[in-house]
Amino acid sequence: MSDRPATLRDVAAAARVHPATASRALNPGTRLLVSEETARRVTEAAERLGYRPNPVARSLRTRRSHTIGVLIPDLNNPLFPPIVRGLEDRLAKHGYVVLIGNTDGDLARERMVFDQMRARHVDGFVLATATLHNPLLAEAAEADLPVVLMNRTAQGYQFSSVSVDNEQGEWAAVAHLASLGHSRIGHIAGPQEISTGVSRLRGFLDGMRAAGLAADESRIVYATGYSIEEGRRCGHELLAPGSGLTAIVAANDMLAVGCYGAFDDLGLRCPEDIAVIGFNDMPFIDRLRPPLSTVRFPHYKLGTEAAKLLLERIEDPDSPVKILYLAPELVVRGSAVPLAPAAVAGLPGGAADPDDMIAPNTVPLRRGAGRRKR
Repeated sequence: MSDRPATLRDVAAAARVHPATASRALNPGTRLLVSEETARRVTEAAERLGYRPNPVARSLRTRRSHTIGVLIPDLNNPLFPPIVRGLEDRLAKHGYVVLIGNTDGDLARERMVFDQMRARHVDGFVLATATLHNPLLAEAAEADLPVVLMNRTAQGYQFSSVSVDNEQGEWAAVAHLASLGHSRIGHIAGPQEISTGVSRLRGFLDGMRAAGLAADESRIVYATGYSIEEGRRCGHELLAPGSGLTAIVAANDMLAVGCYGAFDDLGLRCPEDIAVIGFNDMPFIDRLRPPLSTVRFPHYKLGTEAAKLLLERIEDPDSPVKILYLAPELVVRGSAVPLAPAAVAGLPGGAADPDDMIAPNTVPLRRGAGRRKR
C-alpha cells in the first residue's frame, strides 16, 4: 500500500465522478450543487481513503482561505465565549474557521494581531474591539476589507454591525429603580471612546429624565475599562461620604461585580443599603450573593447574526450595509429591591427627595421594542 496521501483525483476516481464534482461535494459552500447520492459517495470515498483537503491549494484556486479573523477585547470577560460560539457555529456551516485574537484593549497589540491576520489572508474580520476613532477602521475601509462590527458601532464607516439596543436597556434599568422608589441613582459609565459606553450613558440620562429625576454630574463616574477593578474604584468614588446614593446603574456586569467589592469595603449591604443593576447578564452572574439584576440580550444570537452579516459581505461586496440592534430584556434579581422606609424618612408619604426631582415630562416609562435593521 502506498504511503502517498490521497488526492482529490483519487477520491473522484473512487466515487466515479469528475474531480470538479468531488470538489463541490466536499466543500460545504457548494455541496448543494450536487445530488445527495453523489455527495454521499464522494464523502464515503474521502473517508475511506483518508483524504484531507489541502487548504493552501484551495486558497490558491479560490482566492479564499476560508478563515475569519475575530478580534476580542478581553477573553477573561465571560460575556464573549457564548457570542464567539454563535459566530463559530454559523461560520462552520459554510466551511469557515475562526482565528481569535485577544487584544486586552491595547492598541499596539490590536494592530499586531490585525496585521498578522491580514498577512494570513483571512477572508474577513469581525471586530468586537472597535473604538470610535480606531485607525484600523479607516484602514479597513480604504482597503475595502469585509468587516462586521460585533457589540460595537462606529458612525462614519460603512460597516455592517450587530449590537444590543444599549440605550433602551439602560433606560429600562433606571425606570425599574425609579419604580422601586429610588431617586438618588448613580451611574458608572463605560469608556467614552467605546460605543457601548456612550450609548449606555445616553440611555441612563434619558431614563432619568423620563422618570422626572435629576441626573447630577457628581453622580456619574467614568470607568477607563470594563473591569472588576474599575468597578471597585468607581464604586468608591460614587459612594464618597455625603453622596446619599441609594442605587447604582453600572454600564456592564464586570463593573457591577466590582461594586460588590466596594460595598464590602465600605460596610454597605446590598440591596438593603444600596441597590445595583448591571448590563449583559454574563454567565454565572446569577450566582452572586445577592444575584445581580441586569440587562440581558441574546449572546449566542449576537454571534450568529454577526456571522450572517459577514457572509453576506464576503459573497456580495456590494450588499447593503445593515445595522442590527437586538432587543434587551431587564432581568430582575436580588440586587435591587424597593427602597427601605428608613431611607425616605421625613418625606411626605415616603416620596422621593424633592431635590432629586425635575419637572415631569411626557415621556412614558415604557419604551418600544428594540430597533431593527435599517
